[in-house]
Amino acid sequence: MTPRKINLFSFVKLPSAWWCGVRLKYMDGGKAVVTVTHRWINQNPFKSMYWAVQGMAAELSTGAMVTNQIRESGRKISMLVANNTANFSKKATGKITFTCEDGHLIGNALKETISTGEGQTIWMKSVGTNKDGVVVSTFNFEWTVKLKA
Repeated sequence: MTPRKINLFSFVKLPSAWWCGVRLKYMDGGKAVVTVTHRWINQNPFKSMYWAVQGMAAELSTGAMVTNQIRESGRKISMLVANNTANFSKKATGKITFTCEDGHLIGNALKETISTGEGQTIWMKSVGTNKDGVVVSTFNFEWTVKLKA
């Protein structure tokens, strides 16, 4: 799976994220980078990016890696966000980059769900920074993975 294919998937299956400008820029087994730029379509009344748009970008930075590793496993495994938390530390204006470096956590959870048939959970963090490298928001997502029957 490449960033281009994920972005095409976003256009077809996640149109609100695509129209708001959420784009996967980089992904490997351990890291994913997603950007979104503050624009009229994704703003709030306070002249910054709406929190939910930040959440879409942050979730994509975690979920793209989960999806990719499930695909690489060759098994039918379901995935779902069970919980999430967020912290907003600065107004999100301009181009915001969300980075998740927790891809290394996914493999063990997939191996465990495949071997036991039991659902597993993984907490993954995505940090959003502005063009100056200042953190604007931090999201944590609890992904659940389970072998399909």
